[in-house]
Amino acid sequence: MPVVAAYLYRNGQRAAPVTLSSPAPVCAGDKSEFIWIGLVEPSEEELRVLQENLGLHPLAVEDALKAHQLPKVEVYGDQLFVVARTAHLEGDRIAYGETSVFVGPTHVISVRHGSARAHTQLRAQLEAAPNQLRLGVDYVLHGILDFIVDGYLPIVEAIEEDVLAMEQKTLESCLGRGEINRLFQLRRELIRFGRVMGPMSEVASKLVHLDLPGIDPDVRPYFRDVLDHVRRVEVMAAGLRDALTSVFEVSTLLEQQRQGDITRKLAAWAAILAVPTAIAGIYGMNFENMPELRTAYGYYVVLAAIGLACAGLYWRFRRTGWL
Repeated sequence: MPVVAAYLYRNGQRAAPVTLSSPAPVCAGDKSEFIWIGLVEPSEEELRVLQENLGLHPLAVEDALKAHQLPKVEVYGDQLFVVARTAHLEGDRIAYGETSVFVGPTHVISVRHGSARAHTQLRAQLEAAPNQLRLGVDYVLHGILDFIVDGYLPIVEAIEEDVLAMEQKTLESCLGRGEINRLFQLRRELIRFGRVMGPMSEVASKLVHLDLPGIDPDVRPYFRDVLDHVRRVEVMAAGLRDALTSVFEVSTLLEQQRQGDITRKLAAWAAILAVPTAIAGIYGMNFENMPELRTAYGYYVVLAAIGLACAGLYWRFRRTGWL
């Protein structure tokens, strides 16, 4: 059902339910009296009804229907239109939704598309603090944005745990092809996530610093808190991107080091085996007049020489760390 909740609020308390076609009359001079309507993927007809009854701007209605906007703040006369992007993890992929908020002197309308978190908990939380809710529509807008931004932190924390596990795995053994593919998948997701964080930071910054209709100066500190949360997540996401790059670089360096160790060991053993091979090759030549052929203890002397030479080479390679 597109209409999740639609109520009239007065002095921080839920007063009465309202409908899209006949919203309750609101006292324009009373900031604490307003309508809050929550919609989920509404039809064009339903939004057009709200447009006619509440005077929504047609461009804002069109953006809310398309639901393919970057986070932004638009001013239409005495009304604000705010777009925010929601996000949640689906495996190793970050899935995005969109929440559009129409803010007028006497109404707040939230339109959700693809969001995994309903506003039921948010509404209950705000209704539990009537002293704050009576601040008006701008405080409700802060609550919606804060609710959306709070959903970002579990994403970066979950990815952070994966990155730490990858770092530990890298130090213990080489990363496999599947793990490297997953590493780059997470890095791509964080890059896309950063593209959302930038505009979201701009939205919060505008609500803090600009003189916008419907935003009371007393509520701006609340939006500053939202801005701080966005920037915190933005910094964490950037750090995770760098960490993933470092994990890949460290994995590559450790793999090269392991290959170098193996190469040195093979070279050392090849050098050691070259000594008996060379000596045996000399005595394997089929010449009649070889001076050592008639030496009584020549065989044992050659074996001893081979043993001493191989032992010397082995000691030398062990000392230099090749074996």
